[in-house]
This record gives sequence, C-alpha cells and structure tokens, in this order.
Amino acid sequence: PDWDAVELRIEHVAGNISMLIGQGGNIGLSIGDDGVIMIDDQFAPLSERIAETIRRVTDEEIRFLINTHVHGDHVGGNENFANMGVVIFANDNVRMRMVGNSPDAALPIVTFSDTTTLHLNDEEVHAFKVPAAHTDGDSFIHFRGSDVLHLGDVFRTNNFPYIDLSSGGTLQGTLDALGMAIGMAGPDTTIIPGHGVVSKREDIVEFRDMILVVMGRVAELVDDGASFQEVLNAGTTSEFEAKWGSPERFLTGLYQELGGQL
Repeated sequence: PDWDAVELRIEHVAGNISMLIGQGGNIGLSIGDDGVIMIDDQFAPLSERIAETIRRVTDEEIRFLINTHVHGDHVGGNENFANMGVVIFANDNVRMRMVGNSPDAALPIVTFSDTTTLHLNDEEVHAFKVPAAHTDGDSFIHFRGSDVLHLGDVFRTNNFPYIDLSSGGTLQGTLDALGMAIGMAGPDTTIIPGHGVVSKREDIVEFRDMILVVMGRVAELVDDGASFQEVLNAGTTSEFEAKWGSPERFLTGLYQELGGQL
C-alpha cells in the first residue's frame, strides 16, 4: 500500500479508552496522566505517523504496548516502538513464534503465560490468554474501569473468522474464547474488535452463532465425503456474506478442523 495515503484517526470508545484506526488491526489506547498504553501497533511503515497521531491528543509518553497475537498487521511496528522506549508485553507464545522471524528489538520483553495486569490511568488493564483460537497466543485485554474489551482478531466485524492453523489456531478454541468474551461482557461493555467497528456483547453473540451454523453445515458435508471445492460451492455461508465478505479463508480452516483433507 501507499503508506503515506493511509488515513489514521482516533475515535473515543469509553472512559479513558480510544481506538486508533489505520491499516491493519485496530489499536486500543488507554490515555491519561500516567501515559499511554497501546494494544497492538499495525505495520512498521506507519509507526512514526501512529506516534504522531497519538501525540496530537496527549502530551504523555507511550509507555507500554501489549500484543494481542503474532500477526504482522498487529506487531509490525514492535521494533520501532521499542526503539522509542516503549515496553512490549505479550503472551509467551507470541514471543516464541517471533523468535528467529523478527529482529530481537521487536520481541516482547515481558511475557506472561496466563495473565498480567497494568495499573495506569486509574485503570486496571487486565491482559489474559484465551484458548488457542485465531492463533495459539491470543490475548484479550479488559480495561476494567472503562469496561472495554479488546478482543484482537478472535472477533472481527468485517470478516469471517480466520483460524490460522499454521499459528496454532483452532475452531474449538475460537468458540471457547468467544464464549469467554460473551460471559465477561455486560450490557454496557464496549468491544474493540481486531478489525471493524466498535461493538457490543450482542455482536459477539451474532458472530459466534454464525460460526455454529456454518460449522454444522460443513460438518454434514465432510461426513458425506465432500471435497473442499464442493463445500465452497454448497452455499454454506451465503446469507452471511453480505456482512462478513468472502468466506474462503474461513472455510479452509473450518474444513480441515472438521476432518476434511485439502
């Protein structure tokens, strides 16, 4: 892409929390007198512009960065932000998958197996690992005071789920993680998806229920010995495509998870 042409904008979400939208995964921001916590950082060529965009709304420094998972549209700016003095947190599996594939400066320097909490801006920022869903290193971040959940790419509003089998993602973990989010979210909880627009609990329920419907249809076809092309041609996602787009990547992972052979 033409990186200079990428529009960057910050939208207030709730309480201390805002969302920075650009090219790549949605960036969560806790902004206050104690500094800034970032959730994800998009692509490396955007780092300076992202930092500049944040400086327009606060004079406080960016202190911490939490990666929700390993994909480049969420961790691509790690090295640049580390060189700005930002401390990077992530689940153990994120660092493990980045070692050998990323510069040392891009690696998270604080990792957690299950959970960690940052106390900043009069807020508990609670990051915790969820079952292997989109990848095997997915974390959700709950801004408890502002009642905002950042779900990374486990939840998205403009695409079907992506079960990245090569990075340890699983179908059951996706359902379990979405169930955790549904259980945590109350009527006033605001949801930041990995991609798409700010949402509410009912949007996660709709997303999870869509997966269950499609899963049931694909499972029947797999049990009948259908090839992947036959699954693609069967219209298993037809009524959902206007909302979530092309289903091929979703169906590829789903087909394999349900026992189909590509």
